[in-house]
Amino acid sequence: MTATLLLAHGAGAPMDSPFMETMAAGLTGRGWRVLRFEFPYMAQRRLDGRRRLPDRLPKLLAAFRAEVAAMQGQGPLVIGGKSLGGRVATLLVDELAQAGDVCGCLCLGYPFHPTGRPTQLRTEHLAGLTTPTLILQGERDSFGRRDEVEGYALAPAIQLQWIPAGDHSFRPPRASGHREVDNLSLAVELADRFCRELPAPAPLSPG
Repeated sequence: MTATLLLAHGAGAPMDSPFMETMAAGLTGRGWRVLRFEFPYMAQRRLDGRRRLPDRLPKLLAAFRAEVAAMQGQGPLVIGGKSLGGRVATLLVDELAQAGDVCGCLCLGYPFHPTGRPTQLRTEHLAGLTTPTLILQGERDSFGRRDEVEGYALAPAIQLQWIPAGDHSFRPPRASGHREVDNLSLAVELADRFCRELPAPAPLSPG
């Protein structure tokens, strides 16, 4: 199945950050059409250079819905993104899969909880997710380390793949023996495999 990947950025870096550039280039090189977009607060920062906190969740959800709506009728769509972008996608993916061409979700480092606050989980909706979803997570991600996340209740539709010794952007420490370039290549490979195995979205019933 060929599909378009629609990816949003993380909370603090734009859609053309080095991480997003690397992932987009790697997936494009595997034959995928990759589109990126920015939430309103980040688009405004690009205009005036002022750093802003992310928009409130309703505005983020509305922005993602609008981007998906603009893609309707152009074929299967996988939504997702880096950190915040992936989280917003998971909140929408079941709704959008029922309404149109969305067939999967790709999270590049999921913020399971704020850094240093492991009890403030952002996982409730993940227990009931029904659309195929891949979460790529660094083993030492401060937003959800492996020893924490493996105890969470996640839906069977969610695949969780670990990036060796990686942080929130999959960077490993030198002492680990792993290299950032290899971790990013692994992330591209795992994302590519996931997308190739996705079933095409079912056609909508008339009326």
